[in-house]
Amino acid sequence: MSDSVYVGHAGSDAALDRGWLLGHFKDASDPRHSEAVEIKWGVHPQGDERAEWVTGEERTALLVLISGRFRVELPGHSVLLSRQGDYVVWGRGVDHSWRAEEESVVLTVRWPSVPGYQSIP
Repeated sequence: MSDSVYVGHAGSDAALDRGWLLGHFKDASDPRHSEAVEIKWGVHPQGDERAEWVTGEERTALLVLISGRFRVELPGHSVLLSRQGDYVVWGRGVDHSWRAEEESVVLTVRWPSVPGYQSIP
């Protein structure tokens, strides 16, 4: 297989890097290295939440519900994702927090992938 192809399993690979599958933080020789985008496979037990809001965000984000019920809190908006395929997008500078109302699986895409940036879980 070519060095520019990677075949994996989101659930297994996500466990290796706090859920993140693709982004600037992967080795430059890895096909999953990208400075343009980051992708995360998030598996959250019921009640899991980000208690502290993420502030000063420098990226745009897309969060897609795969399964469960997942609430995203944004300034002036509380968005409930409850049907498979429900999603929310927020832009640069938008603070956010979230809570898994049921056991949930979500796919998050952020861009650009900002070297040195890491929010604390």
